[in-house]
Amino acid sequence: MGNVFGRKSGPSRVTEQDKAVLQLKQQRDKLKQYQKRITLQLEKERLLAKELLKDGKKEKALLLLKKKRYQVQLLDKTENQISNLEKMVQDIEFMQIEMKVIEGLKIGNDCLKRMHEIMAIEDVERILDETQEAIEYQRQIDEILAGSLTQEDEEDILAELEAITQGGDVALPDVPDEALPEFPEAAQAEPERRKEKPEKEMLAA
Repeated sequence: MGNVFGRKSGPSRVTEQDKAVLQLKQQRDKLKQYQKRITLQLEKERLLAKELLKDGKKEKALLLLKKKRYQVQLLDKTENQISNLEKMVQDIEFMQIEMKVIEGLKIGNDCLKRMHEIMAIEDVERILDETQEAIEYQRQIDEILAGSLTQEDEEDILAELEAITQGGDVALPDVPDEALPEFPEAAQAEPERRKEKPEKEMLAA
């Protein structure tokens, strides 16, 4: 239980800019509430001045209208203050967005630098050269194969490829039904033995 209640929370993610924006918004909301209250009070005083005029109390009605005029001026000042606060909030929030964009650009730039350190320009050129050589070599092989095959061969190859793609059996050449002629080895070896025998007799003599 002690570990649960005594555990320290992680660092707060609320920045000083966030606190400033929050305070400005709170001040703006208070001014709007004051502006709303003054507006309602002005409406009440206007109706009261109208009643005083009906009762013949012109001096009191005039004093009330002067007070109303002063409150209208305060209301205008409050409106200007609200506009200034909203502009400050927008400027701070826009600066926060710009800071995030700049931080992202910095991270991307550092990543590119590390990638450039890992792969030098010479390595890239070598890889491109090897790739081009492999492409050229394959092209030469294709040209050789294309020159050694007839149109009939090309059609047979395409037909075989189509059969393999469709999962069918490839037609193989027909095997001849006739039996192949026999060549007895003994009949061929006999003249050779007769030719070698006189040579051995001459050497013995």
